[in-house]
Amino acid sequence: MTVQKQASFSVPEKPVSVYDFRRPTTLAREHSRVLELACETFARQWGTQLTAKVRAWSQVTFDSVLMQTYDDYASSLPNTTAMVLCTLAGPSPKAVIQFPTSAALSWIDRMLGGTRNTPAPERRFTAVEQALIRQLMDDALDDLLYSFGAMLTTPIAVDSIHYNSQFAQAAAPSELMIVAGFTIQVGEHSAPATVAIPAEALLSQLGDTAVVDTPAEFTASLKGQLSQVPVDVSVQLASADVRPGVILGLAVGDVLSLPHPQHRPLDVTVGGQPLARAAMGANGSRLACVVVETQEISR
Repeated sequence: MTVQKQASFSVPEKPVSVYDFRRPTTLAREHSRVLELACETFARQWGTQLTAKVRAWSQVTFDSVLMQTYDDYASSLPNTTAMVLCTLAGPSPKAVIQFPTSAALSWIDRMLGGTRNTPAPERRFTAVEQALIRQLMDDALDDLLYSFGAMLTTPIAVDSIHYNSQFAQAAAPSELMIVAGFTIQVGEHSAPATVAIPAEALLSQLGDTAVVDTPAEFTASLKGQLSQVPVDVSVQLASADVRPGVILGLAVGDVLSLPHPQHRPLDVTVGGQPLARAAMGANGSRLACVVVETQEISR
């Protein structure tokens, strides 16, 4: 049996991002920063364009950008949604601008002089509604080309509008896409949106980044990350072997004899591994320990 006291340490929280080692499709840091700046510019341009078209205050906020396969991208979308497929010059896969159909219907209502304050249903567009959405998307593509500049030199145009994310085949399932997430605020209503562009249309313009680390740099980076991982530190007495019958029969007032000499400092352990010895003390109104001896860690 181990009797232990937990020492309290304040560890600053760090943001954690999920990385799937089975699908190592990730953007280089230099590429990510360049794409983020382009997406932020596009968000501002798109918001200004929407304000002028729908006659209501609009704002588009850039959320994130990542690289993933088209299959993963399509799987992350709602089953019913508006997917505007856009053709690029050559045999390249299509780009996608995606947003909820209900949000688009509220935009159309405002464009035609309405003041819709209730959410619109998720449904397909009529011929007139589809023509108005195409006009909005034509302007959005102009803003996209302006914002990405030399990174996106291929002409791009609206091809078709689909309403089922699982059946809209813009690219092969394994095709890598640069996916940017946005939040569109029109009046009091907001809606998520995404823009997916084939990676081959952008990465070739970004150039090489030479991000390969040397073994020494990799080791230093790994140690730096591990040094920020929170761990549980215990200050404990030496453990005693106790039979299950004694444990089951414990009652208030019972005394357990521990094989820890009174003159010996307590053990400081991490994950059951002793790292040091310490004497009990206090820090204000809290218990604390003073390290009096450290132990060599075997590597």
